[in-house]
Amino acid sequence: MSSSVTNLKKISASVWLLCGALLAGGLAFLPTGSRSVQAQATKEPAADFKPYIEKIGAANIPFEMLPLKGGEFLMGSPDAEKGRLEDEGPQHPVAVKSFWMGKCEVTWDEYDQYWKTEDQPKLDGKDVDPKGVDAITRPTPPYADETFGHGRDGQPVICITHHAAMEYCRWLSRKTGKNYRLPTEAEWEYACKAGTTTPYSFGDDPAKSGEYAWFAANSEEVTHKVALKKPNPWGLYDMHGNVSEWCIDHYKKDSYGTFPKDRATLAPVLLPSQNRFSHVARGGSWADQPVGLRSSGRRGSDKTWIKLDPQRPQSIWWLTSAEFVGFRVVRPVEEQENLLSLRSKVTKQSD
Repeated sequence: MSSSVTNLKKISASVWLLCGALLAGGLAFLPTGSRSVQAQATKEPAADFKPYIEKIGAANIPFEMLPLKGGEFLMGSPDAEKGRLEDEGPQHPVAVKSFWMGKCEVTWDEYDQYWKTEDQPKLDGKDVDPKGVDAITRPTPPYADETFGHGRDGQPVICITHHAAMEYCRWLSRKTGKNYRLPTEAEWEYACKAGTTTPYSFGDDPAKSGEYAWFAANSEEVTHKVALKKPNPWGLYDMHGNVSEWCIDHYKKDSYGTFPKDRATLAPVLLPSQNRFSHVARGGSWADQPVGLRSSGRRGSDKTWIKLDPQRPQSIWWLTSAEFVGFRVVRPVEEQENLLSLRSKVTKQSD
């Protein structure tokens, strides 16, 4: 009997030691979507998680990437926010993992290296579909001047379809050997808010918009060279205004209602399909009033963005009636599983 009691005490002691070790490591008794999600989001990145400059093409066109450490934030806008639209709520906690984001919107200087030059990356055998077609394709010639008179050198790309932006990111990934893509809607809003809880990353006073953004009152109805206004608190330029920016997500007006309010959702994304519409664009543009520049503001693309395209079928590369939309790129430190090897499924037959 004494031997059994002794063994039982030893087992109990071992269990308590194990529990203590787990607690010390922050791994035990964590509510789902609470500290465990935060731990995944704020995992310390490697030592090389620093700003860097990438150069592409024979012309060595540079663009800068800034490191954004992951964390939690409240996605969406509060009910009382002035100008708030129904699709911005309900607010819900979200956690995102660490990633780099383009300091500026993608410019024509960069995009031209993709579609205008012959300096293209060679196939590596991984991105060829079963029919033997090169998975990375380039835009067909546009129906009209692709800049629509907004300017080219140092100016953000405009009138690029969601499909074109995704294909550019795949080309860029192949060209550089790094994993570039469009930001998820959650990553974009996290980066735009930059730790703030106000309608804009610069506070709650729309009168300050002119210091940080090109919009209807100061743009003179055109885009402007990137990085001429003040950056947000994390050093990102033109997150408000200049051009709206594509996110990887499909747009769904009531999608926020599907997320829990009592615990953080880790890295949410509404994956794009073969449908051409609708996709999320964020940040407002040169054509918007300040209310349209808010950090939580959302916009979904639709067929009016190609209404002036006379071609049949209409181009899957260019938009004829969306001079306000462009994009910027991100590079995840650790890619989430549902975005691994993701590519656009849009074809000429897509609706």
